[in-house]
Amino acid sequence: MLNQIWLFMILGAVLLAGFHGRLQDVADGAIKGAETAVTLSLGLIGVMTVWLGIMRLAESSGLVRTLSGILKPVLKRLFPEVPEDHPAMGSMVMNIAANMLGLVNAATPLGLRAMRDLESLNKRPGTASNAMCTFLAINTGSVQLIPITAITILAAAGSQSPYAIVGTSLMATACSSIAGLMAVKFFEKLPFFGYKESEVETRVAGVESNSPELAAAPRALGVWGKAVLILFLLLFAGFVVRMAFPEVFHIAVSGSGTEEQPGWIRVVNAISAAAIPFLLAFFPLYASLRKVKVYEEFVEGAKEGFQVAIRIIPYLVAMLVAISMIRSSGGIDLITDLARPLLIKLRFPSELLPMALMRPLSGSGSLAIFSELVKHFGPDHLFSRMAGTLYGSTETTFYVIAVYFGAVNIQRTRHAIPAGLVADVAGIVAAVIVCRLVF
Repeated sequence: MLNQIWLFMILGAVLLAGFHGRLQDVADGAIKGAETAVTLSLGLIGVMTVWLGIMRLAESSGLVRTLSGILKPVLKRLFPEVPEDHPAMGSMVMNIAANMLGLVNAATPLGLRAMRDLESLNKRPGTASNAMCTFLAINTGSVQLIPITAITILAAAGSQSPYAIVGTSLMATACSSIAGLMAVKFFEKLPFFGYKESEVETRVAGVESNSPELAAAPRALGVWGKAVLILFLLLFAGFVVRMAFPEVFHIAVSGSGTEEQPGWIRVVNAISAAAIPFLLAFFPLYASLRKVKVYEEFVEGAKEGFQVAIRIIPYLVAMLVAISMIRSSGGIDLITDLARPLLIKLRFPSELLPMALMRPLSGSGSLAIFSELVKHFGPDHLFSRMAGTLYGSTETTFYVIAVYFGAVNIQRTRHAIPAGLVADVAGIVAAVIVCRLVF
């Protein structure tokens, strides 16, 4: 399916640009898209290196196995083909947790690591497995506790209540996530998305990855080790409270706007801000207490970062070139004009359609459209809140698929794209309905 979609975007963009005399714009857009893809990939090297090193420590210390064990009942139902003790379970848990907290810099490397672990179980290299498609559906469902980016745009524009979209985003993202999971489980049973006869099984079911967890188990935590961990957790809990309620500690916060936020939002924001420093310190500490050679293990994991970032460049170039071309050709504007009469009857604001169409394609493009809507209508207008809710409850499906599948050389994506688009549509529709009900 990705082959047909990519070809349609390329040909459609060129033909449409020819009719409108915008061929030069499309040519410039293609070059810009290629440059952006390479820049993004190279920019991932540092982040990938750090988080894959941290992930290695989490595996070596047995923490990944512990995390996956806690959520075993849920994961077993979602991923029945993945062994309960496989490292992929822990990788996916950590990716989902990072996404929920809005930690994009951590979520992407952890997601790529999860895809690599799932690929170690894939019996048909080059073709997405059911587990891979399900994992992509969870990511495109975009479960997020606080839509930080959308809130920041509204606050910067002078909104009286930028956090008003938190509740609507949670409801909309719940709809998109549930719809995505239902769709992926439905589509995987259809013959059209099944495996082809030519896709011969080349691996034995249950092949394990080269995870350090498969080596000798790390030393158990002693009494002093547990005491150190408890002290560390208490200290960070204190840091979070200090960040959430600075006035309690007599810390000046004038002009920050935090004093007007509800208490639970302050806590969530503080947790989000402290999460990355906490993880960067907790995993090495935990591994060290279990007698893991933290520096050596971190370096071993970090070695993978460069290779993965380079491997995804061709896939990302192909996708971003097509997206840039369709944007430059005026295709989004044309679809909006054609669909406006129908949208009016459905009570769907036509002003939101460009953003709804752009969101699955490009994060930067949809963010730019969102910013323009806020500037045009004002930050507290219904359309602006709809757009903020839409941005916080959906994901850049094609970008995610290009990056995650590109990292493990998947060419046949099977039902991952339809399921991701179902999640996007559900999130978009839910954003409009929920905002009309709430605001």
